Amino acid sequence: MRFLIYTTFFGFFLRTGLALQIQCYQCEEVKHNDCSTPEFIVNCTVNVQDMCQKEVLVKEDGVHYRKSCASSGACLIASSGYQQFCTGKLHSVCISCCNTPLCNGPRLKKRPVPSATPPAMPRTPLSLLLLFLPPLLLT
Repeated sequence: MRFLIYTTFFGFFLRTGLALQIQCYQCEEVKHNDCSTPEFIVNCTVNVQDMCQKEVLVKEDGVHYRKSCASSGACLIASSGYQQFCTGKLHSVCISCCNTPLCNGPRLKKRPVPSATPPAMPRTPLSLLLLFLPPLLLT
């Protein structure tokens, strides 16, 4: 019975493509990370390209970006193969892989973590306290 339920749900997701397609940014040799805008968003090939890839190349004229969809195997092999060339210096090549929608876009700025201590309660001026205290005592 459990097998029937799993195959039914898997068949549903396979038919609709809901869980098996990812969106990534795609561009070739762009400077200044300019290809992280809506016109560069693509739907990756269902059941084949399950990751987003980002290449950062440092050249004489600046930093260039290459972004695309990729299969997990190809992306992970490429990123590990170029690890030794990822120095951040001239002629550096860094390849990263990720598997969430549009994850090969710009890094999001981290929000400041709220402090663990609650904010201090505002102090009530003594004159206001004295103004409302007598009627409270009469009740």
